[in-house]
Amino acid sequence: MACEADVDVPVTFPVIDISLLSSEDELQKLSSILSSCGCFQAIGHGMSVGYLDKVREVAKEFFALPDEESSNEVEGYGSDLVMTENQIRDCCCRLFLRVFPEDQRRLNLWPENPSDFSEILHEYALKVKLMMNHLSKAMARSLKLEENSFLNQFGDQSVMHVRFNFYPPSSRTEVFGLKPHSDRSGITVLLQDREVEGLQVLKDGAWYTVPIIPDALVVNLGDQMQIMTNWIFKSPVHRVLTNANKLRLSVALFSEPEAEKEIGPVDCLIDETRPRLYRSVRNFAAFNYECFQKGKVALEEVRI
Repeated sequence: MACEADVDVPVTFPVIDISLLSSEDELQKLSSILSSCGCFQAIGHGMSVGYLDKVREVAKEFFALPDEESSNEVEGYGSDLVMTENQIRDCCCRLFLRVFPEDQRRLNLWPENPSDFSEILHEYALKVKLMMNHLSKAMARSLKLEENSFLNQFGDQSVMHVRFNFYPPSSRTEVFGLKPHSDRSGITVLLQDREVEGLQVLKDGAWYTVPIIPDALVVNLGDQMQIMTNWIFKSPVHRVLTNANKLRLSVALFSEPEAEKEIGPVDCLIDETRPRLYRSVRNFAAFNYECFQKGKVALEEVRI
């Protein structure tokens, strides 16, 4: 990735009201945002601040448990695995779980504490899944496509993972909470900390801090949606900074096509003025992992 200016540029971050996406004006606003930066703050999604605070609280309670309790026979708990010789580890502890399809959950390895963890995660993930499906249809309509054009590529058994993130305080400026990266997903929905900022998005060579709006969810597109839209919509590079004095929590949900579905640019988005930019690929998640181990970027490897 080219060198970027390491500055935080103040900006009004784009906001989309999910409840207005039946309106042509809001659809065009959505298309414009996703074509330029690939992310926005979503309001009007039907989840109150109080409800979102319950999700934040269950994350806070889990990471407050003693290490021996939070890590004991719990799936997906820990920090970065060392996978390459020169890897720089993130300053982050996380809990990573598969949420959908439901029959692929390993509930016996989900946290037993807090006692309402599974109930709250299931309900929240279901609400976000419905929002993602609504967004997928709206994105398709904004590009003058049949509204199920993207959902058809996700498949009936589309996959959703959750990642609970805990960023401890750190004054080491050379260490990131999360290094600059783009998501491999189709769509990512992030619930930010209630008080501590840290998420930044790269646009036009500068880093923009995503402000905290207590009732908003941050939506960013992933690499697989960039492929499906033939690079009309962008998968933004983003990072997380640590705070010198305060810990930070967030909860991310990642939606991607079922493993055996082949994805590629929608035919109607290919013409003489915009040729096909990506080849089709099956099981992008596994392909992305293989590329990472080889020091390559999956999105670049499927470019034509």
